[in-house]
Amino acid sequence: MNAKIQSIYHYPVKGLSPEILDAVTLAAGHPLPADRLYAIENGPSGFDPSAPRYFPKQRFLMLMRNERLAALDTHYDEASHTLTVRLNGAEAARGDLRTADGRTAIEGFFARYSADELRGPPKVLHGEGHSFSDVAARVVSIINLASVAAVESAVGAPVDPLRFRGNLHVDGWPAWEEFDLLGRTLSIGDARLQVVKRIVRCAATNVEPRTGIRDLEIPKTLMRAFDHMDCGVYAEVTAGGTIAAGDAIRVA
Repeated sequence: MNAKIQSIYHYPVKGLSPEILDAVTLAAGHPLPADRLYAIENGPSGFDPSAPRYFPKQRFLMLMRNERLAALDTHYDEASHTLTVRLNGAEAARGDLRTADGRTAIEGFFARYSADELRGPPKVLHGEGHSFSDVAARVVSIINLASVAAVESAVGAPVDPLRFRGNLHVDGWPAWEEFDLLGRTLSIGDARLQVVKRIVRCAATNVEPRTGIRDLEIPKTLMRAFDHMDCGVYAEVTAGGTIAAGDAIRVA
């Protein structure tokens, strides 16, 4: 199989815009750097920044329930930890997420923007070395673009791969080939990733990733057309290395 990485994304703030990366250095036992580095607490969650641990995504603002997040155009500058939020083409908030003032600026925006969806004051959360992933394991999510094309055919409408909020978009595998790779190791340059789990899809995929409109029924379509609700796989990094868009993927 002549598979390759078509594109690489990380999501610095859970539920907000992706950042596309030309290349990234993976470390064994870790997700992509700065992936889900921050989250916005939706009411008291019990998260302790000094002892960070996994919490279910319902404790945070997220697309499954808060689709209006997708209408925001956000950008995170990794060097300065500054998050910029744009709404309707205009800057609506900006803040350095390492500072109290910066977090207050971002929290104030979401207190207004998401007022009717909040269970308490929104709070920017961060824990050293923690990723606010949908799963407890430290993983990289992989999306097979041929599988997305199969979903698109079943839906009968365009399906943006960004609906699935994956880290690596892969071109060159047949549709659903990724499910046959469970337990196998992927080699990308010096990096090694072991495929560990299929990704079960939720209502977040129904949201168009730029407008915030719920316009499709992806999980229902998956079940009806393919007898499962999965698209993509999780993989654990077992050996570090730098990977880049265009790199070949080999299956060990």
